[in-house]
Amino acid sequence: MTARGKARKRALDILYEADMRGISAVEILDAKAESTEPVSNPYTTEIVWGVIEHADRIDDLLSTYAQGWTLDRMPAIDRNLLRIGTFELLWADDVPDAVVISEAVTLAKSLSTDDSPTFINGLLGRILEIKPKLALD
Repeated sequence: MTARGKARKRALDILYEADMRGISAVEILDAKAESTEPVSNPYTTEIVWGVIEHADRIDDLLSTYAQGWTLDRMPAIDRNLLRIGTFELLWADDVPDAVVISEAVTLAKSLSTDDSPTFINGLLGRILEIKPKLALD
């Protein structure tokens, strides 16, 4: 796994933990900074802060384009992989779009349900398709 791949996985761990515990990902980052296991890859922090900063817009897009699925109904791993992927597609200009989708699908294959890779690929593909039409802040 590449350094960025590991950073994505670590960002997923942080966002998933925050989601499951019902707390802010900022609290998790702060706790990690004070522990013996600090977040070592700056890209992990960039992803987490990017998802936090754009959370409302990301969740709005996912809710709008996830046909037949609400965010609450999605497996937590999928929900957070989609948040990371959407952040990277729309706001991380230094990451090729195909890499973003491929990395999200790869993580879904190893961490989520059998149907998750196809679902994540399709939804991120739809976000990519409408990307030129979106007004981003």
